[in-house]
Amino acid sequence: MILTGFNEFKIIKDSIPLGVNLLAVSKGHDHESIRKLSNYGQLDFGESRLQEAIPKKNGLSDLKQLRWHFVGTLQKNKVRGVIKEFDFIHSVDSLPLLERISRISKEEQKSPNIFLQVKFKDDPNKGGFLKQDLLKSWSKIISLKNINLIGLMTIPPIVINSYQRKDLFFECRNFANHLGLKDCSMGMSNDWQEAIQGGATWIRLGSLLFGKRQT
Repeated sequence: MILTGFNEFKIIKDSIPLGVNLLAVSKGHDHESIRKLSNYGQLDFGESRLQEAIPKKNGLSDLKQLRWHFVGTLQKNKVRGVIKEFDFIHSVDSLPLLERISRISKEEQKSPNIFLQVKFKDDPNKGGFLKQDLLKSWSKIISLKNINLIGLMTIPPIVINSYQRKDLFFECRNFANHLGLKDCSMGMSNDWQEAIQGGATWIRLGSLLFGKRQT
């Protein structure tokens, strides 16, 4: 089902349990599509490219209540811009990147909400901390200032089946619990229900809400 109106949006929202947040991934769609969804009560929107997000935000400057999430690969030269424009960053995949975010956040007097991206299975197409490397760096990570570390994010390899994805989501949830982190950002339009069963607190839906990308 692709969202065409309020009734379809309500069906999706009503199927999401309390405690699970819906992030509408609006990359590739124009600001009027975001405005339409915001009229239905959606407040959280995800973008993966800074240069695409800024004109959309400018076109929606009257909607002060919207919360913006960066979900793409974060290049080091884009960190300052992302810190300025986004409330949440879901894709922090290394300690040097997190240290850079901490330093620039201090300069910008910001404190972004941070998810650490973790790889639970080998996947050459995805970045992220390995569990053992994250554990080794944990004391450094929790000592960093001007960031609000709230959870883990993961993306399963495309080749694994439904049962393997569910196991991976459970592993992410258990690892977040072990680290004392509340949130897990996991699950997209093709596997969001499995992610909820596995303990997601944020699901990232794009095509299910907006259809195919316009750009």
